[in-house]
Amino acid sequence: MITTSLAQLAQALGASGAPQSSDFEVTSVVTDNRQVTPGALFVAIAGERTDGNAYGADALSRGATAVMTANRDAAREAGVPGARMLVVEDVVSALGMLAQYNLERIRSLGSPDFTVVAVTGSVGKTTTKDLLADVLAPRGEIVAPPKSFNNEIGLPLTVLQADENTRTLVLEMGADHIGNIDYLTSIAPPDISVVLRVAPAHVGEFGGIEAVARAKAEIIAGTRPSGHVVLNADDPRVYAMAAGTPLPITYFSASGSALSSALSCDSSAEELVPAARETIPANCICAEDITIDDVGRARFTLVTAGGSASVHLKLVGAHHVTNALAAASVAQILGQDMAQTAQILSSAAARSPHRMDVRSVEGMTIIDDSFNANPASMQAGIEALAQISQASQVPQGHRRRSVAVVGDMLELGAQSRSAHEAVGRSLASHGIDVVLSVGNEARIISESLENSHAVAHHVDTASQALSWLRSHLRTDDVVLLKGSHGSQVWTIADAFFTEGVGC
Repeated sequence: MITTSLAQLAQALGASGAPQSSDFEVTSVVTDNRQVTPGALFVAIAGERTDGNAYGADALSRGATAVMTANRDAAREAGVPGARMLVVEDVVSALGMLAQYNLERIRSLGSPDFTVVAVTGSVGKTTTKDLLADVLAPRGEIVAPPKSFNNEIGLPLTVLQADENTRTLVLEMGADHIGNIDYLTSIAPPDISVVLRVAPAHVGEFGGIEAVARAKAEIIAGTRPSGHVVLNADDPRVYAMAAGTPLPITYFSASGSALSSALSCDSSAEELVPAARETIPANCICAEDITIDDVGRARFTLVTAGGSASVHLKLVGAHHVTNALAAASVAQILGQDMAQTAQILSSAAARSPHRMDVRSVEGMTIIDDSFNANPASMQAGIEALAQISQASQVPQGHRRRSVAVVGDMLELGAQSRSAHEAVGRSLASHGIDVVLSVGNEARIISESLENSHAVAHHVDTASQALSWLRSHLRTDDVVLLKGSHGSQVWTIADAFFTEGVGC
């Protein structure tokens, strides 16, 4: 963040308790006392399991300038002096105000071409955010969130990492309710907004897929008046968002069936015919000649009005073509060289944990995509498992088994049963050999496979799944780990990568 005095922050927040002297400076903001460095403001958030106020005194001992709290009494009881408190009504709201204040100062004091790029969508946000961090690095100093810092706490913390030297701020915006993204854009209005896909993620919370679409469209409404919007022409609900904004739009398409619409920017076209490359307008980016190699990585031609370039992704899964096109679209808007963009996309590796992280462990191929799951991302994971297992056969006719460890897909509401049944059908149609379902909701997956080729087994917990896998996996298996974060399937990946499979 841009260094500022505690007194200035108190004034910006309407807070009490802070010293009026400008001698106390704040250089960063943290919510974890273990991350405190001298000059930090420690934000004491009272969560379900722990109260940050209990760590206020420790934060001060590590060099924090002050503690921001909504509970003066709790902070005082924990040993925080009144002179070192910034007392607010709600710490999460105040954190957002701090980020907003910092961003406004960057726009007035920082680089004239400082740009905020924000990404949303039901799937692909984090990977696209990571690709943007790579592709936009040539612009100069860049800030992008670690992991999935995409909510009312994570996004402000990311904004607060930026300062007057930052040229590009990349943000990920998530939502599980209408209004979430509207709030996030009020903190950090984007210069460029990207919408990837509308799919049944958190659909139980939203109440339906159309509500999910309305929530994602909030990012467009929150874009700055001078901004630009990037839309996926392959998703009808995303494509339809163009009708609601006067802002300039760049479309991207990885699908031959949607190519004509993407190129003509005319959703009313009845006949979809691939257009000639020379007809591509400046506001469209497409992928042509998509192929998948033996380990599930996509190769394609990146096509724009200015020419074409070859891309061979290191990321595993055909669905990453869409994410790469989204990143390339932003790079084109910002005037970057297309050949350089293609080269960077071809060298970009996975940055965030548990997202299509493919590793060899004790002779097995582990596909770790266990950070989260919804029907769309589960389908992508199954397709990657089938592709890799079928392409990587061992000699002498011995076929490598495909093993899917699939956990609950949570927050699907009334659609949960049908969504899990669809996963079972997909596993069967892709010829997956062994399926281990994990959790109460995922039991439906195993039950739906009773009459299929697959050997299906069910356990209630991730720890039980780990024990079962260590007893049943073979040294040349190809294993997919996939489930919502709450299913704890990601703990299996951590165990495999730190302790080994041990079978």
